[in-house]
Amino acid sequence: MKKSVLILLVAIFIGQSSFSQGLSESVKKKFTIGADFYSDIWSGVPANVDTRTINQGASVFGMLNFPLGEGMTSFSIGLGIRNHNMYSNSRIDDVKADTINFSPIPDSVIYRRSKMNLVYLDLPVEFKLRFKNGIKVTVGFKAGWLIDSKEKYYGDDYDARIGRKVKSKKIRNLENFSYGPTFRIGYKFISLYSYYQISDAFTRNLGPELRPFSVGLTLTACK
Repeated sequence: MKKSVLILLVAIFIGQSSFSQGLSESVKKKFTIGADFYSDIWSGVPANVDTRTINQGASVFGMLNFPLGEGMTSFSIGLGIRNHNMYSNSRIDDVKADTINFSPIPDSVIYRRSKMNLVYLDLPVEFKLRFKNGIKVTVGFKAGWLIDSKEKYYGDDYDARIGRKVKSKKIRNLENFSYGPTFRIGYKFISLYSYYQISDAFTRNLGPELRPFSVGLTLTACK
């Protein structure tokens, strides 16, 4: 994924939104197409590392809805792509063969950005309760498969071993799977969104015990 994942996610969502305009109401009720826009709060960050307040991320998803009985409750299952970023004052140091470490960038170094990026292919499941006034509450769970990872650094060279003005690579020792619960509450096409990742981003004892907690907004193009 050489291009910006965020731009790709937004483009997919806009395209799906345009496509949904031509669908009948009966078809729209069977599908939910949406996008989450959020900031990640990272737990398990090493004590000597500071993360940025806003760590923007995004995801897109499509859900197939199955009504439960005659009420307003439904069960949904689908697919999605999820993108996480962790901006910090550190670089990934994986010179050691066994573990991944985050090394703080010296205060004397001028740099614009240093981040870790993770991308997952998701399988989400959800239970949704709709009310006649347009309010909806969704409780769900998602499991993701890691499909891409990279580190990006823009700044001065300061270490011949790891320092470059632009650096991108596949990060070692990451867990292939991630999983956690999701929650949404909203009105019609917009909702508050949260996701708490139960699993660690890195394999235990081979990297820091990092986990993202995502908080943001969800926009949906269909029912």
